[in-house]
Amino acid sequence: MEAGEIRRASARGLAAAIREGSTTSVAVVEAHVRRLREAAGLNAIVAERFEAALADAAAADRRVAATPPAERASLPPLLGVPCTIKESIAYAGMPNCAGVVHRREVRAARSAPVVERLLAAGAIPLGVTNTSELTMWIESENRVYGRTRNAYDPRRTAGGSSGGEGAAVGIGGSPFGIGSDMGGSIRLPAYFNGVFGHKPTPGIVPNSGQWPFDEGESARMVGVGPLARRAEDLIAVLRIIAGPDGEDPRAREVALGDPAAVDLAGLDVVVATRTWLTPVRPSALRARDRAVEALAAAGARPRVEPLPALRRAMELYLAALDEWSDGTAADLLTAEGAPALRLRDLWPRRREHTPATALLIAGEGIGRLLPWRRGRRLLAAVASLRAEVLGVLGDGVLMHPPYPGPVPRHRRTLGRPWVLGPTAAFNLIGLPATEIPLGLGRDGLPTGVQAIAAPDRDHLTIAVAERLERSLGGWIEPRVTMAMGGTGLEPVTPSL
Repeated sequence: MEAGEIRRASARGLAAAIREGSTTSVAVVEAHVRRLREAAGLNAIVAERFEAALADAAAADRRVAATPPAERASLPPLLGVPCTIKESIAYAGMPNCAGVVHRREVRAARSAPVVERLLAAGAIPLGVTNTSELTMWIESENRVYGRTRNAYDPRRTAGGSSGGEGAAVGIGGSPFGIGSDMGGSIRLPAYFNGVFGHKPTPGIVPNSGQWPFDEGESARMVGVGPLARRAEDLIAVLRIIAGPDGEDPRAREVALGDPAAVDLAGLDVVVATRTWLTPVRPSALRARDRAVEALAAAGARPRVEPLPALRRAMELYLAALDEWSDGTAADLLTAEGAPALRLRDLWPRRREHTPATALLIAGEGIGRLLPWRRGRRLLAAVASLRAEVLGVLGDGVLMHPPYPGPVPRHRRTLGRPWVLGPTAAFNLIGLPATEIPLGLGRDGLPTGVQAIAAPDRDHLTIAVAERLERSLGGWIEPRVTMAMGGTGLEPVTPSL
């Protein structure tokens, strides 16, 4: 396999090629390392282990060579295949600070269970990727590592908080990566960088081993899942990382279905209307409609359903964060040694924190003064919303834009929490959601759509992703430009 072919292959395809001897793990790792170096200016990888990965690849090749061809099917399913890991998900020996200045020297003492499972499956991490500060905004920028830029246009955001993953996979530097999603943090980077991303049903994948992580009721809205350049890798990786770990009390055994067994003929495809608080760009609606038309051509049955209850989702989501969290962002920072924070300390000229964090903490202070629906009233309102959406959804899928417009320029999302509504709604009510790339628009930027299904029907949204990839093209490898090359953005030296 040539380097370009390697970069466009799925993780499953690469694993098969390594087992069969049509390529080597060393060649696969080298091709991806070269791509990441070419696109270093994106600042996707914030701590690399390229030499160690090549050593791991050589060991994988020796293992394949020592295994008789008739027995190679029993080798680990991802043996020799590279990947990337979000920096906030612990990987032993690697940084684990989530962009917080006062944790910049922290190294993970042990790997998160999901990382351990990937290593056991033979995957080879190339490094850890950038996040937003505290993983709490949809743009990956912080005062430790700097800002991550978009794989298709460096002037635009890579998204967050798993933005480094989105950029690394989007540029062709990693077949797949692992991110986390509490309000869109897998799906928005996937959309902005033109790749696939899956937020699992709560409890399928353990959340253990992340920092920061709230063990309160808000943890029910968090999901760890894959980003991938090919749809078939979503279920493959999900099967590897799923299952109880003895640490996360919400993790459970789930019999994951098979996307290949899904018959799209007769599948209900719901197009929801009256769901938005703010205007939606025609391009986002056109992308959704293209996807629905492609599914109809495969025999699915589209139907239009008004779902105005989703307009309340963002209000309820913010209330749930306030009510269900054990602490605040300010509490997290002071626990790590930051001085006690006051609003006047968060003026953007202070270099320890980003403007997004300043706005977050200011919002927390204001939020405590607002008459949010609390306790049982909040739970009842969320349950009502969930029941209404599930009643419309049934056994089908809901196709919904992930964002109200094209990929925004850097910092254009600041102070606009309502843009999270189309993704955060499904964290709030606990449904699986897959972000599906639909090629590039006239502006050369990625387009995409979310598929949402009932709980534990993750295979259904992934089956839709696989079909749309065949019909509409999926991920399109971007060109590496001079703006992406070089050493990337220099980290900001904080004023301590």
